[in-house]
Amino acid sequence: MVLDQVVVLVILFGAIALAVQIESDSVSRAIGIFVLIVLVLYEPILISLTGGTLGHHFTNLRVVDDRGGNVSFLKACARFVIKIVLGMYSFVILAATRRNQAVHDVLTRSTVQIRDLAKARPGQYVAERSEVFAEAGMPSRLRRVLVTGAYLAVSTFLYLMMVGSFMSRACLDGDFCSAPELIFSLVAGVGLLLLIALIIALGWRGRLSGARRA
Repeated sequence: MVLDQVVVLVILFGAIALAVQIESDSVSRAIGIFVLIVLVLYEPILISLTGGTLGHHFTNLRVVDDRGGNVSFLKACARFVIKIVLGMYSFVILAATRRNQAVHDVLTRSTVQIRDLAKARPGQYVAERSEVFAEAGMPSRLRRVLVTGAYLAVSTFLYLMMVGSFMSRACLDGDFCSAPELIFSLVAGVGLLLLIALIIALGWRGRLSGARRA
């Protein structure tokens, strides 16, 4: 993801530099539209044709359809849109899925896998988990979902209470935040994201009070 962001920034700054040199409004608009199309289609086209973006290739990864081979272009587009909409929250279920899938992979029935196992070290990938969720003593799926949802609701409520007590009204309403408030907001947001991932992983594995595996 970091490598792909670098690619995106290079494209953006290159387009801006070109537009400045040309000094033509019509050409600049055309360049802007072209770059926008390239950025939107960058991931879907590369994933559907080559099995991954430049970032995937550089890190020896490949996006694989559950039916085998590369995902289709339409499925790659859907995967991209889901990932954009959910952002980092798409990854919070990684530890709760048997095949270590994010939300955009689960919904599009795809998996990110090692491209060439011969070039990968054991510490660079996680093997598919055994099906532990069907073992005897595991609470029902509905119960795990309800209990996990309750934990998430309480965590979110506490987060909002904490933010409301620390952040000033000017920051909350008008976006006029001091440096400490910005730092607190960033730390609290990252903390909430990690907590959500932990709750989902523990809840799905039957390790939360109220839906604990016997």
